[in-house]
Amino acid sequence: MSERRLPWIIKYRPRRVEEIIGQEQAKKTLREWLEEWLKGRIPAKRVALLHGPPGVGKTSLVEALARELNMEVLELNASDYRRKSDIERTVAVAAKKRPLFRRGLIILMDEVDGLDPKADEGGIEALVNIVKETLNPIVMTANDPWKEQLRDLREYSLMVEFRELTNTQIITLLQRICESERLKCDKEALSYIADKSMGDARAAVNDLQTIAEGYREVTLDLARALLKGREKTLNIWRTLSGVLYAKQAWMAKKAVTQSDEDYETLIAWLNDNIPRKYSDPYDLYRAYESLARATVFLNRSKSGEWALLSYVFDLIGPGVAFARVSGEISGAKYGFPERIRLMSQLKAKRELREKLAEHLARRLLTSKRTVKNEIIPVLTVIFRNEADPAMAARLALGYKLDKEMIEYLAGPKTNDIVKAIEKIRRAKPEEVEDKKPKEDKTTKKKGGRGLDYYY
Repeated sequence: MSERRLPWIIKYRPRRVEEIIGQEQAKKTLREWLEEWLKGRIPAKRVALLHGPPGVGKTSLVEALARELNMEVLELNASDYRRKSDIERTVAVAAKKRPLFRRGLIILMDEVDGLDPKADEGGIEALVNIVKETLNPIVMTANDPWKEQLRDLREYSLMVEFRELTNTQIITLLQRICESERLKCDKEALSYIADKSMGDARAAVNDLQTIAEGYREVTLDLARALLKGREKTLNIWRTLSGVLYAKQAWMAKKAVTQSDEDYETLIAWLNDNIPRKYSDPYDLYRAYESLARATVFLNRSKSGEWALLSYVFDLIGPGVAFARVSGEISGAKYGFPERIRLMSQLKAKRELREKLAEHLARRLLTSKRTVKNEIIPVLTVIFRNEADPAMAARLALGYKLDKEMIEYLAGPKTNDIVKAIEKIRRAKPEEVEDKKPKEDKTTKKKGGRGLDYYY
């Protein structure tokens, strides 16, 4: 791919440590830590946790050091290490792997502070177990390393702080790019861009490219007109409007690059909302063709061809915006993507089913698989179809099921069963059937006992 087609955040990504702006102490600390591994001495802290605001060079420093030290980098996407099973399938294998042609292997895990302690239960514990035995350096990045779920992991981590970049440092970077691109860039405009970036070099470079590609010069008037103030979280509604109502290509591309949503989520939102806004069949055809091509390039980029992301930007931004040639756009409201809604609902159901299976497996001394395949279906029939909710209520009490579990099994009959449970709990002792054996005095004989058991 031509370098002119590359997003500048990729084109001008630092290749050497000296090209990374600031962060001198972080550079020194991380280099010394990696060199210990290369000398065959495993450090006391087997994880380096790089923490600091976004866009300050955390990932870039790891890649640059790996290049200078002749080390291989295995970069894991966030989705690769969410659940315990994912971690054992990816990180655990990589922790014992040896590179064939390089001096060492760095396992790079981004955004570990995004782990959800509930949805990703068991993830942190699995990571800690792997860290204790890893034969390769593990580097993790986080914006906020002090979250409660990272407490156990911090015990094994070398904390490497990255500071927010100053305006002067960001201006220096922007000037270097302007010179390389042979752009006319006013210093006042670069100062304005740096100020709006709030210390995020990645955001500043994106803003610079947005202005430059539209006008081939960067002036203070253009910067003020186009950058109304950076929003760290550009919500999805503004992103959709920025794409679908764009008058120029750079406007649509800016809406995509400034969104905090991942590309797959953006594609899902556009997929469901294009027919709400575009009424002409040919406009719809062109827009969906653009989304389909974006999906192809996005899937190929995941295999390491990151340069193809440039096409994804163009296809889901300007590609969709200029698929509409009729000039007409509907005033219909945006809608939440049905696929995301269903996936969210099903995820909650799956997690609850797993929780129920684990709970019953401990009580019944059997496997979760047996519970899911044989016991839960039977309980569902009892809880939903039994005419008398008292039976289901007694089962719920006996198995100590919480309300969520009862709702999963009972569905629309949940309230009836909950009322039956409350009735059983309120019952007086003499109203509850006594399960203990009773002695029948009429059958009692000298030298022995005649017992008549009844319930």
